Amino acid sequence: MTLNIMLACAGGFSTSMLVERMKEAAKEKGMEVSIDATAEGKVDKLIKNIDILLLGPQVGYMEESFKKKYSGHPVAIATIPSMDYGMMNGKKVLADALQLLNK
Repeated sequence: MTLNIMLACAGGFSTSMLVERMKEAAKEKGMEVSIDATAEGKVDKLIKNIDILLLGPQVGYMEESFKKKYSGHPVAIATIPSMDYGMMNGKKVLADALQLLNK
């Protein structure tokens, strides 16, 4: 089964480099994951296919409202730490995302 991770930010563009770094980290681990980026406004259309939703720090204020809105979906939601986002630390962000599933 492929794990579907979606990164959401204000426009869906600033996360694209982080997505690539996360894909590299997943490949190194031999993991089957689908990692994509989108604008936060498009999450509604995609939520049914997402296992983990990571919010960029610039839209992190929406985390609680997203958790309430999508409480009927089996999706883990968290905000990417600003430091990891700024450093484009794909390995750390991927590791944090996988930890969400173990909670």
